[in-house]
Amino acid sequence: MTRNRFIGKTVVISGGAGGLGAAIAHEFGQEGAHVAVIDNNQAAISDVLKSLRAKHVTADGRAVDVRDGKAVTQAIGELANSLGDFDILVAAAGGSLGTPRVMDDISDEDLDLVIDVNVKGTYYCARAVVPYMKKKGGGAIVTFSSIGGRSVSPVTGVPYAAAKAAILGLTRRLAKEVGLENIRVNAIAPGLFLTDRLAGMFENLSLTERNDVLAGIPLGRMPEIRECVDPVLFLASNESSYITGAVLDVNGGRFMTL
Repeated sequence: MTRNRFIGKTVVISGGAGGLGAAIAHEFGQEGAHVAVIDNNQAAISDVLKSLRAKHVTADGRAVDVRDGKAVTQAIGELANSLGDFDILVAAAGGSLGTPRVMDDISDEDLDLVIDVNVKGTYYCARAVVPYMKKKGGGAIVTFSSIGGRSVSPVTGVPYAAAKAAILGLTRRLAKEVGLENIRVNAIAPGLFLTDRLAGMFENLSLTERNDVLAGIPLGRMPEIRECVDPVLFLASNESSYITGAVLDVNGGRFMTL
């Protein structure tokens, strides 16, 4: 059954042209939202917009490097003019970005890239979107942490772990700051979802390491993309209207809190 939780809502998704981001964009569109896509890949943006519009979704996008705060603010402004003021931000741009896992192989440039895209990029997107949410009387922000920021990841390195842990602090402080504006801010912390980029990283692990990953998942299997998309939409919807400053772990039980 098709749900319509986001009719009349406008969502902006950073990293919205990647595998997971595009899946999130399509699901918002299917539930009635106007969809704005921010990504650094213009060709991928064009493909996502074409696919969304073919399904009669009102959509627009901009190519932008989320490390550039001024460019993010400009892009958000242009998209607000095109689609209307924003109700929802999904800050999905990030990842380990192809940087090495082992400290001896990690350059200063690798560290800067991972920290800047994940942490600064999330901050810049939130900073640009919050004024539009205030004008509308509220909104919802979903940030992307990771199991790698909650526990030790076998796939990614120290910069990624540091960045994704920082996202949790950013999420809590931002939730405190904008709560009285009726803006909720929550994080999702996915486990290993095998999008194209992560699938390659997983395959580069030894057989023993891959088996160890699966053995550490109580559900005993890798997830489907949908199983990350659905929790994001839950946190963005009124179904989570009294949840803010929280992190939702989506990892099949690999990491469990006390």
